[in-house]
Amino acid sequence: MRSASVERATKETSIAVTVNLDGTGAYDVATGVGFLDHMLEQLSRHSLIDLTVKAEGDLHIDFHHTTEDVGIAVGEAVNQALGERKGIRRFGSAMSPMDETLTRVALDASNRPYLVWKVDFQRPKLGDMDTELFKEWFQAFAQAAGITLHIENLYGDNNHHIIESCFKGLARSLRQAFEIDPRRSNEVPSTKGVLGGSL
Repeated sequence: MRSASVERATKETSIAVTVNLDGTGAYDVATGVGFLDHMLEQLSRHSLIDLTVKAEGDLHIDFHHTTEDVGIAVGEAVNQALGERKGIRRFGSAMSPMDETLTRVALDASNRPYLVWKVDFQRPKLGDMDTELFKEWFQAFAQAAGITLHIENLYGDNNHHIIESCFKGLARSLRQAFEIDPRRSNEVPSTKGVLGGSL
């Protein structure tokens, strides 16, 4: 099983994460931020990555530190679970519809982190959560996981639908990219023989 556990503790947050890339989409998530929990549950279910997240943060200030640090911790656990990235398909993409909303996600599990974020929201808040924090989560996750990640909301009006389609698109793309390719299960999918570093 490709699995890993990460603990991250700062003066702002204390986070424990476990992932199993070869799971069934089982999850146990408690961050103290209800909407973030909901999104991480969607991520787990649709990627088939088993995910456990326990987080305590300075929510009396705002949700920023907890959101960002959870993204870092989940990304670090994914990165560790991937190891040398041998045998993975490496690339994944998804068109993710949700009612009136359509979002396009594409990624390369290249160990070269980068985020392209083309998502606009109609309101500054989604429940109690600042909508600007979603970019912070995806940025933190992509950086820590070593993933080139492009997310573009093509259209949509409902903020809940927009962000949920982003997470579901990420989940389906991760499932594709992390699958073992039986035609090259012992090979790193790169002409360099290693993933990461310069182009």
